[in-house]
Amino acid sequence: MNSSVANSPQTRGANGRPGPAAFYFNSSAHLLRIGREQAANLGELLEALRTCPEESIFQHTFRTLEEHHFIREGFSNDFAHWAFSQCNEPGLAERLSSLDVRRFTSLSSLRDRIVEIVEDYLKNNPAARDRKALEPFYFCASEAVVIPTAFVARDLGQFTDAMRQISIHSIYHHFIEARLRLKLISNDFSLWIDRELGFKNAAIRINGIDIYTSTLDGVRNQIIRILQNATN
Repeated sequence: MNSSVANSPQTRGANGRPGPAAFYFNSSAHLLRIGREQAANLGELLEALRTCPEESIFQHTFRTLEEHHFIREGFSNDFAHWAFSQCNEPGLAERLSSLDVRRFTSLSSLRDRIVEIVEDYLKNNPAARDRKALEPFYFCASEAVVIPTAFVARDLGQFTDAMRQISIHSIYHHFIEARLRLKLISNDFSLWIDRELGFKNAAIRINGIDIYTSTLDGVRNQIIRILQNATN
């Protein structure tokens, strides 16, 4: 079950049936650790991409979105940024930046696509393989420490009100970081809205919010609009 859903006994509605389980809003802090893999050129990056932990793939794609959530333009992941700023390979950077992580249902498939892009680029630009980067790329991962908040929702109105007040870090925790725990299939908000409240269409629309062209505050506003229209 979603870790944001209460494990306490469910309330019962007027018909005597169990009501929805409560949604507990959490936030999180991250302990960043540097992995064993690093790359001084694109050839080494390619080899490290094949062997690094999946948590590193998530760190340099999804978690980048929290660090740069307020930037609407530019490179969408750390691999693209490094290819441009440290390797002076704008063509590769553009291809890596075009990745839409929402299209992938597993981190292994996302890894495979990144590897495919780098392989193809080096096949067509062999001189770039061993050209030394200005600075090495260090593969990182982070461990999340969950931080409870004071916000809890037991119905759509309470959930919408909480969405207006929670921090962007809480939004990131439930909307983006949860995808690692949930194997990229969805996010905490959509799962609860679908399973506990039965608003499947709203859940689908929330899960489809463009995380590249929206800031986290923009994500918040879109979720609120979707929820306001859910009962109309």
